Amino acid sequence: MRINRNDNCWCQSGKKYKYCHLSLDEKVEEFKQAGYVVPKRKLLKNIEQIKGIRESGRINTMILDSISEKITSGISTEDINTYVHEKTIQLGGIPATLGFEGFPKSVCVSINNEVCHGIPSSTRYLKDGDIVNVDVSTIYNGFYGDSSRMFCIGEISSERSNLVETARKAIEAGLREVGPWKTLGDMGQAINDFVRSKGYSVVSQVGGHGIGLEFHEDPHVSYVTKKNTEMLMVPGMVFTIEPMINRGRPEVYVDNKNGWTIYTEDGMDSAQWEIMVLITDKGYEILAH
Repeated sequence: MRINRNDNCWCQSGKKYKYCHLSLDEKVEEFKQAGYVVPKRKLLKNIEQIKGIRESGRINTMILDSISEKITSGISTEDINTYVHEKTIQLGGIPATLGFEGFPKSVCVSINNEVCHGIPSSTRYLKDGDIVNVDVSTIYNGFYGDSSRMFCIGEISSERSNLVETARKAIEAGLREVGPWKTLGDMGQAINDFVRSKGYSVVSQVGGHGIGLEFHEDPHVSYVTKKNTEMLMVPGMVFTIEPMINRGRPEVYVDNKNGWTIYTEDGMDSAQWEIMVLITDKGYEILAH
């Protein structure tokens, strides 16, 4: 549907189109005509939506902060689930993973060769030498936040330490290519090039995603892509950056018993950090980490 210059903007800001998204839409159209993949309008959040998503991201970060000292040797992954669930409710949120497409818990806890989607269990205990990813996702006032961190339990091997650090620095490498009017492929290639230079591999089957009004939105965010490919980054887009870095080969498989947990095919370790970012006029803003 065509919008006239003096109509209210499609983003529901209450402003006239000519004072709101007109110039941005014109620039997006220029890129589209040049052959770029551009986001649909529904992926560009307005000011009020960004406020809500920002607050949900803040709550999500607070939850991870609050449990950091609790992630120690001897606790079960179900203990972590309880901590996350109780803190989320205390802060006025809802665990986004609980019941999502049948997922049974309030957090994902993935240990060593588990790439992602580890299901907490009262019989699975953390022990010295483990590396653990805790992935928290929160609904707050109807908006979504999502981020994860790695935790090193006790004294870990140098191999595991280097893997965890490389996964963290991979996000930093990717962020150097994040900003308006660049492509997701710019970021993807930067991450993949960095990880491969360290002797590791990036999982291709699983990636990041748009987020904010729903848990998983477009676009799918891959980290094995090429510069100047994939969707154009446009102000108002919100998505996660969460490359999964394997110590060995990139191939993975899904647990055929629980249908969720993803493992490295060669049994070697995997590590992942996740942040949630907003594309702004001048760059980006980290909304959850």
